[in-house]
Order: sequence, then C-alpha cells, then structure tokens
Amino acid sequence: MNKLVYVVLVIFIVFLIYPIYVLFLVSFVPPIYTVDRLYPYQFPVALTLSNLHQALSNSQLIHALYKSLETATLVGLIAVALGIPTAYGLSKLPEKVAYAITTLLFTVNMMPSIVVAIPIASDFIKLGLFDSALGLALAQELIALPLTSFILLGTFQSIPPELEFQARVDGAGLFRSLSEVVLPLAREGIIASFLLSWMLSWDEFTFAVLISPIRPTLPVLIYLYTTRGNILEAASFSLFLTLPVIILTILLQKYLRGEYLG
Repeated sequence: MNKLVYVVLVIFIVFLIYPIYVLFLVSFVPPIYTVDRLYPYQFPVALTLSNLHQALSNSQLIHALYKSLETATLVGLIAVALGIPTAYGLSKLPEKVAYAITTLLFTVNMMPSIVVAIPIASDFIKLGLFDSALGLALAQELIALPLTSFILLGTFQSIPPELEFQARVDGAGLFRSLSEVVLPLAREGIIASFLLSWMLSWDEFTFAVLISPIRPTLPVLIYLYTTRGNILEAASFSLFLTLPVIILTILLQKYLRGEYLG
C-alpha cells in the first residue's frame, strides 16, 4: 500500500513539473529541436542562450515585465495597508459576525471578472487611471483584498487578547499597542497575505487585458505573442512569469506555513 502511495505521488509530481520542464526546454534548446519539429525532442540535446537573448532584446517585453512587477507590488502593499485595519477591526467583533462580513467581501470574487472589469474600465477612463499600473492595481484589489482580510482576520484572532490588554494597562495607547505588540506577532500572516496578493496580481489576466490593453502586463503580452506565433519569445519570457512565483514560494514557505520563529 505504501509503495502504491509513493508511485501515485511521483506521478502527480511529474504531472505538475512537466509543463515547467517543457518551458525550460523551449527556452534553452535551439528551435530546430523543439518548436520547428512536429515531434519535439524531450531531452536537452543542445543548449543555447540565443532564445533568451532574443527575448531580452525586445523592449516591449521588458516594459511589460516592469509593469507587472510594479502592479503586483502595488497590489501587495495596498492589500496589506487596507487589510490590516479591516481585519483588526473585524477581529474585535463576535466570530460569527466577523466571518459573515468577510464572506460578503468575497461576493465580487463569485462574479465573472469580465462583468466587473468592464464598468471599472469605463470609470477609469474618466478618472485618468485607465492603462496605468495604479488603476490596474486598484481593480485587482477586488480579488486580493478579501483574501488578505480573511488571512489577517485569522492571524489577529490567534493572538491572545491578554497581551494587548497588558500593553494598555502599561500605558500604551491603541496605535502603540497595535504597532509594538499586535503587528510584530502578526508578522507571518502579514507576509503571507502580501505574498499571496502579489502572486494573484502577477498572473492575473482578465482585469489586465481590459484595463491595461495599450501597455499590457506580461501575462497579456505573452498571450498576444503566442497567438501571433512568436513561440520562442513567449516561452522565454514565460520563465520570468514563472520563476518569481517559484522562488518566492520556496524562500517564504515558512511564512505560508506559519512556522517562522523569528
């Protein structure tokens, strides 16, 4: 039975890793062995950096990469800045009431993104936020902020209230007890919520294609390149879309598990 579990686990891991392996294959192997063949080689018979060099020489892709980084960072920062007071306030309410309000925040996530994005794009044109990183980040907060609030709500509820009461007894005001007692103890949840918000924005497509179509983000531009047949450049820059998520997840997995001990 144990052997069967290991076999299933290996098959599952291979199934997950194979698309990333193909991505590396197309990016670092000459096209005569991959995209130019009806049956591409499944092993790196030859290696080259020309595919990456060709992609990096494309200024449009570089600008898209920068805009994706800017937007994702804004989404993470705004989500944390708004999520902390929201979740802290909800944590002071009865648990059933707090989770009922949090559930209402997810209402937008239950709707098709395109239904929400079209009126937002129309309003952003009037406000001068259309096709800007800030406008796109504010729109993506509709997805990121409920998740951030939910994570931080559980984080604040797990902190013993006696610690905050003791700080108040010692003369600390609300903001001082929050900044010196509560927030340091909530560090893991704050980092995890920032990371998840950043990743949600990093590969988000629907809001990006409708609110920022002129100067698109990297996922949108990769899609456009793929549909136009520029497979090599699309695959090479897909690495830049995939690697940050993998690296951040590996480096910050201790925060995602809530096991950081300081």
